[in-house]
Amino acid sequence: MISVEHLSIEYSSRPILDDITFLINPRDRVALVGKNGAGKTTLLRLLAGVETPTSGRISKMGDLTIGYLPQVMMHVDGKTLREDVMSVLKTNSHQDEQGDEARFIAEMDRTIIGLGFERKDFDRPCSEFSGGWRMRIELAKILLQHPDLLLLDEPTNHLDIESIQWLEDFLKNNSSALVLVSHDRAFLDNVTTRTIEITLGRIYDYNAPYSQFKILRQERHEQQVRAYQNQQKMIQETEDFIERFRYKATKAVQVQSRIKQLEKLERLEVDIEDNSRLSLRFPPAPRSGDFPVIVEDLRKDFGEHMVFQNATFTIRRGEKVAFVGKNGEGKTTLVRCIMGQLDYMGMLKIGHNVKIGYFAQNQAALLDGELTVFQTIDNVAVGDIRTQIRNILGAFMFGGEASEKKVKVLSGGERSRLAMIRLLLEPCNLLILDEPTNDLDIQTLTILEDYLDHFDGIVITVSHDRYFLDRTVRRIFAFEDGTIKQYEGGFTDYQARKQEEESVSVSGYEKVATKKQIGFSSEEASAKSLKCLKNRQDKLKFTYKEQKEYETIESDIAALEEKIEELESSMSKFARDFVKLNQITKEKEEAEALLEEKMDRWMYLEDLKAKIDAQV
Repeated sequence: MISVEHLSIEYSSRPILDDITFLINPRDRVALVGKNGAGKTTLLRLLAGVETPTSGRISKMGDLTIGYLPQVMMHVDGKTLREDVMSVLKTNSHQDEQGDEARFIAEMDRTIIGLGFERKDFDRPCSEFSGGWRMRIELAKILLQHPDLLLLDEPTNHLDIESIQWLEDFLKNNSSALVLVSHDRAFLDNVTTRTIEITLGRIYDYNAPYSQFKILRQERHEQQVRAYQNQQKMIQETEDFIERFRYKATKAVQVQSRIKQLEKLERLEVDIEDNSRLSLRFPPAPRSGDFPVIVEDLRKDFGEHMVFQNATFTIRRGEKVAFVGKNGEGKTTLVRCIMGQLDYMGMLKIGHNVKIGYFAQNQAALLDGELTVFQTIDNVAVGDIRTQIRNILGAFMFGGEASEKKVKVLSGGERSRLAMIRLLLEPCNLLILDEPTNDLDIQTLTILEDYLDHFDGIVITVSHDRYFLDRTVRRIFAFEDGTIKQYEGGFTDYQARKQEEESVSVSGYEKVATKKQIGFSSEEASAKSLKCLKNRQDKLKFTYKEQKEYETIESDIAALEEKIEELESSMSKFARDFVKLNQITKEKEEAEALLEEKMDRWMYLEDLKAKIDAQV
């Protein structure tokens, strides 16, 4: 389909891709991975014919059609959504094969709705949509052309989770070959079967999806190291032989033979791996109260539009939670309420000594363009962390000369990285991250995930990156149709619970339908179902014991936490007294186990209280 032979490209004498060769075959599903700046987008542009290589060639089948979605593109105003997408019909090379216009319209409707639009949007002018929604329009137009080869550069950046899952299904069932650049690791695993890594201008081709590629890459690196070490040992032994017998006539032939051997030897290299992130230690979060965020019966309206209502929950110290749902369901709105940027109805209490660090979707645009990278970080770093600024910048790929660049010359991805570093260095105990994974490459995401693992404050994340959510959060707040539901666990756990709920719902519907068949009307069946539900709800209330427990459990938890802190302090005091230290350690483990039981019980009682209140 496409043959890439000895391809090289450089910018300002700096090589980006150096003598790379590979094939793309029909129905290939290829993921391009590598650091920001490694050349992923450049390679897509070369394949699309947007750029010309410095040397080498790209050979394509004569009638090959390509659909290319760049990260940034120009949009034509003046058309409605329907008119803009319908324009594809006139240029579709497969129009004759597809049949009549009606079939195209049906497919168009499915595609547009799958990407998150509603039917009421069809006749809206494209100029009314934000940049993210316009990218969805362009993606729809590309998919509807059914090209032989799809080149997609970060297609999930502006999609919510449901739209991403729809796109996954579309691509898995589509016959087009695919070359994909994405930082969404779950998306890569679900739609690709081959991974090409770009590093230091070279490529490494793995016939495996992303998660398997990581294992194979580690194995390759270990093999590289072993081969390099063996070669270095052989070189040293050969050089020792030459030096020892250089002036002995009886060994002259052997010496010359070994000299020629070294001259002809192709020296092995080991790919440089950046492990600086492993030693990074950021400032600890200032201690807050036990319940930094308390929300009761919260409601937010914009005019006559109700965004959400009856929101009731508590986020305790150290919790890591996520807000998920379709775009427009109120996730960012609730974040702005917590930030104090919007008014609301109900109660929202920010606890004692809470210091908020906020990463907004436009955070990168708020940086001072006249400052250098180093100055931007130097201005916020305080204390011992100042000695690590260079290391931190290096870990986030701003090492060496890159640290002296002015912010205004950085790319969008580089600015997002810099904004993230700035946030992580601020002394806060409540991190609010609104779509933090956009514009960050996989390596930077891994650094962020490692940081959040060790962060002892609260984290509230708004994200569509399922891998990131599974890696970082332990409770999900799902926004849907004006309500906010809570689910324990990561995103995978949440999805499993949702499927169970939908299954139960379908099962309940089937039971009602069966009763109708044996003599109940639909009205009778519905009435009986509602009556049963009401009977169950009437019974839903605290027992006397539960009520007493609910009134005291928060003070019990606070007392246990204080006790654990005292025991930790005692452990340092008696560090040299083994007997005493062993006793304190055992007591601390018992207190921690009891605290965990109390927390589980508190969460159960809170959920029960919310359900009881909802009945009123």
